[in-house]
Amino acid sequence: MPKRVLPLLLLGLAWLLPQVALADSLDAVAPNPERLETLLYQDCGSCHGMTLRGGLGPALPQDRMQALSPEALTHIIRHGIPGSAMPGWKALLSEEEARWIAEHLQTDNRLKTLDD
Repeated sequence: MPKRVLPLLLLGLAWLLPQVALADSLDAVAPNPERLETLLYQDCGSCHGMTLRGGLGPALPQDRMQALSPEALTHIIRHGIPGSAMPGWKALLSEEEARWIAEHLQTDNRLKTLDD
């Protein structure tokens, strides 16, 4: 892992740890689109770029996200990608919330293509 990634991950974890206590009740919470969109463009954007054009993580344009099923994207969001810097968000996002983000990336993503 590059040295510059570790401080970013630690900063992210320091922000997220207080919220882990809420993990047990997440499945009972209905997705809040405003909160999830903020999470996507702020928290996910810390690696994928605030406009999802990429950074430490790859770009997430709508056309690229449509190459995966909603189930596959939901799984990646909740469980991460082993051997990469992509963490799993299972402790912080319910299945429904992760599915909302996956569908948003595929249908209502501000970044349609990398040519936008």
